Amino acid sequence: MSSLTDVPLKEGERFDDLQRNGYEIIQDPARFCFGMDAVLLSGFAGVPEGGTVLDLGTGTGIIPILLSAKTAGSHFTGLEVQAESADMARRSVIHNNLTEKVDIVEGDIREAANLFSAASFDTVVSNPPYMTGGHGLVNPEAPRAIARHEILCTLEDVVKTAATLVKPGGAFYMVHRPFRLAEIFSVMQKYKLEPKRMRLVYPNMEKEPSMVLIEGRRGGKPRITVEKPLIIYDENGEYTKEILETYGY
Repeated sequence: MSSLTDVPLKEGERFDDLQRNGYEIIQDPARFCFGMDAVLLSGFAGVPEGGTVLDLGTGTGIIPILLSAKTAGSHFTGLEVQAESADMARRSVIHNNLTEKVDIVEGDIREAANLFSAASFDTVVSNPPYMTGGHGLVNPEAPRAIARHEILCTLEDVVKTAATLVKPGGAFYMVHRPFRLAEIFSVMQKYKLEPKRMRLVYPNMEKEPSMVLIEGRRGGKPRITVEKPLIIYDENGEYTKEILETYGY
């Protein structure tokens, strides 16, 4: 269990228990809170022992913090373009006494190649915006809109950056929406991140999949493994055994 360091909360913020190592994360419900997708991605992603990890669009730092608890990686970096979210992420890192393992960098995914050395990470992960464009949004500059819609970066921006920064043979992990799978595979192959593993996530046995978890390898050979479906809720509306045991809910 971790020993937490007191850090100041700003108006509207709260500490949320991550159910891992005693860690807590700072969130503001009025801005954007992490969801199941981030937790599932942190369980799907593989990090080699002593490996280095970059999270593109880290938000409030949920994925680097969870990966630091779940894996044997040596260092985790979160890149976030929104200053307020990056600030919350940094304070969460301090709060959990993870400053030696986790860095938060404020910057644009599209400019990441200028912030980090090429091929410098063993693993790159991302929980990017799912929806194309910001058409029809009342306020496209709102934190929720930026997190959910491709306003500040596109799927291609994320994949291109991941391909540049991950080492040859290194892995890229992403959670996205199944309706964009054809586009996802096309873009990944364009940038030599060969899709190697995928898993569809279903709310329950009666509904269509709502998420897809994907692993790509830089320079990998064409062959993909489709894993068994991941079901979130059982017939009683309770979390399934795998969600409870594997993902820590």
